[in-house]
Amino acid sequence: MFSKSTLYDQDTFYRAFMRDLLHSKDEVIIESPFITEKRMRTLLPIFAKLRSRNVRIVINTRNPNEHDGDYYYQALNAIYELQALGVTVLYTAGHHRKLAILDRKVVYEGSLNILSFNDSCEIMRKIASEKAAKQLCAFIAIDRYARSK
Repeated sequence: MFSKSTLYDQDTFYRAFMRDLLHSKDEVIIESPFITEKRMRTLLPIFAKLRSRNVRIVINTRNPNEHDGDYYYQALNAIYELQALGVTVLYTAGHHRKLAILDRKVVYEGSLNILSFNDSCEIMRKIASEKAAKQLCAFIAIDRYARSK
């Protein structure tokens, strides 16, 4: 089976995730169908630090056109800011996966929308395993759409 596994809820996830995120050395892949302004205020400074260290960041999300009203504008503005940092943004129609792969060694997956979470009851599992990361990268076919360096 896979190596070490840890469960988080909506109250414990971000502390662990941001710590791991800040320690990323090569690559961060995040799949989150929704992006909100509030969550991006927290994450954009971290993404900027990572990009200043040449960490590759790939975000896979829904096209903003799939969102209504204010969510459309929030996603559009966040994507603009991400791209200005040099983040690769991919769109998947009907996207609903919630996961992160850090340096192809750590996987977070579950029900929490990483780029938009606000106030619902969620679960995320962290798996520290190159095998699990490799399996997930193959499953989502990330290298087909965003070539690694």
